Amino acid sequence: MKIAIIIDDIGYRKTDSNILELPANVTFSVLPHTPYGKSLALEGFNKHHEIMLHIPMEAENGKFLGPGGLTHDMNEKVIRKKLKEAFKEIPFAMGINNHMGSLLTTLPQSMLWVMQFIKEKELVFVDSITSSKSQAGAMAKKLGVPTLDRNIFLDNHLEHEYISHQFTLLIERAKEHKMALAIAHPHPETVRSLLKLIPLLAQKNIELVPISQLFEDQQVLTETSYSE
Repeated sequence: MKIAIIIDDIGYRKTDSNILELPANVTFSVLPHTPYGKSLALEGFNKHHEIMLHIPMEAENGKFLGPGGLTHDMNEKVIRKKLKEAFKEIPFAMGINNHMGSLLTTLPQSMLWVMQFIKEKELVFVDSITSSKSQAGAMAKKLGVPTLDRNIFLDNHLEHEYISHQFTLLIERAKEHKMALAIAHPHPETVRSLLKLIPLLAQKNIELVPISQLFEDQQVLTETSYSE
């Protein structure tokens, strides 16, 4: 049984550096063109964390996206330009997960353009699932882009009791499906809780792995199911 944890929303706050206290198998997803994003991505990469890009995508509520954001009125050329600029800043990023995106991820054409870029670069996509109507996974699968869905948000509330409860749900998910994927954020409260909770995984025979390991295991499961 395996669990992967992505810490995203990284880059705006100096305190985000507390993520470097976390075990190397925790994956970091960095917001592009932010004050601390590039430096934390480099530090994390040098400490053997896998790095993703947390690409801002338009939300239904019209919330401010910040630099590098993708919106519904952008054509393919503009979307590709934005993604290219993000990866130019952090070229060692192994893929994308969406920041917000409750509107953009529901648009098949926009998602197809994003996935075409990812496919060409041989990257991966994690759907943060900010909308139950997301088309991102379907478009990824259509093009053969490796994709996974977020199962649990760990820290919608910044109390240890809540984070611990969500962590228990994550463990239950892993036991049921052999793997599970959580997303959390670089809040000091979250990091403190995870430093207490992650050591409990070994007691339950669950392995904390980088996100690439879940993608590899998913591929094996897919190939096995096709051969049966």
